[in-house]
Amino acid sequence: MVDLPEIPLTDPEVLRDPFTAYGQAREAGPVARLATPGFGEMWAVTRHAPARALLTDPRFAVRTESYLRPGVPEEYRPYLRTMEIDGPEHGRLRRLVAPAFTARRAAALRPRIASIVAGLLDEVIRRAEGGVSDLVPHLARPLPMEVICELVGVPDADRAPWRAFGVAVSSGDGQGFVAALPAIIDNARSLVAHRRDEPGDDLVTDLIRVRDTDGDRLTETELVSLVWHVVLAGQTPTNLVTNSVHALLTHPGQLAALRADPELMPRAVEELTRWAPPQLLTVPRFAAEEVEIDGVPVPAGTAVTVAIVAANRDPRVFADPDRLDLARVLDRTAHLAYAHGPHFCLGAALARVQTEVALDALLGRFPDLALAPADAQRAPDPGTWRLNTLPVTL
Repeated sequence: MVDLPEIPLTDPEVLRDPFTAYGQAREAGPVARLATPGFGEMWAVTRHAPARALLTDPRFAVRTESYLRPGVPEEYRPYLRTMEIDGPEHGRLRRLVAPAFTARRAAALRPRIASIVAGLLDEVIRRAEGGVSDLVPHLARPLPMEVICELVGVPDADRAPWRAFGVAVSSGDGQGFVAALPAIIDNARSLVAHRRDEPGDDLVTDLIRVRDTDGDRLTETELVSLVWHVVLAGQTPTNLVTNSVHALLTHPGQLAALRADPELMPRAVEELTRWAPPQLLTVPRFAAEEVEIDGVPVPAGTAVTVAIVAANRDPRVFADPDRLDLARVLDRTAHLAYAHGPHFCLGAALARVQTEVALDALLGRFPDLALAPADAQRAPDPGTWRLNTLPVTL
């Protein structure tokens, strides 16, 4: 057995401060073993260069074990299996949805996103008690679902169930998500049927056109799978927004610099994404054969994840990496918060724009914004860095 540093994922200290735990493992070696009682063994690449290399290495692939969860009824499993593919098939499906997620499309949505944020901030004020409001339920959770529904083509009248699904995803309730999957897929089917009858200027209509004019490029199962997966995968900004707000309010010097120079916002969001990423770990890949990672032999069949939490603070790449520096000049491809390679997050540009708009509006509307005396509650989740509550004084 290879001698690797071990990170116990259920250790309260690891859950409270994963940056220190993974940082220590990173400096002990490029690969660590994750202790996950009841879930089998998983390894994590902790250094930036080998992590980046792994994410483009065809010898490591996502497969059924990466996504399928026990408890999903058999009739719905084909809609999950579509997500496990790699190589040319994955590239084919990705190319079909990619045009909806370009930086240009995200920029074009900025005015609509600004309108959505303004309405949500009205709700933040309405829900305030004694000048205190929680940004998680009133801003961060509803924002991504409203935006992605606009992009995908979910009519206003049909968004209520999708809002509930978004909560199931962003709250990290694994059992709740599995229980909701049949309804999620049924709603995706209904949306496809609706847009066949009433086409619009949206992603689902575009995919239906591909499916109905050239069925060889997209099966009906793939079409429905893409719809529900895109909608729910678009919930990343929930945790990015709350992590960013919390980071700013606990670093008053950085907050003051951003208030003094609003043009700093795009660079600030990139640094906040590096420093407090929504995901701590990537979806695991499985070694198809024995592979070496930075000199460490990895047996065939081993589940391997990238520790984003460690790679994004690797001193081999980032100067003074544990310091939040909104003026830091970052190449957008430097950090791994959106992964890298074939599975790079399609919604990265949209997440950036949403976070920029939300922070800009929040800081502009509430010049005295501060953390409330009641502590923000962070979820004890080994896979994500997220807040369950973020009470602030307005």
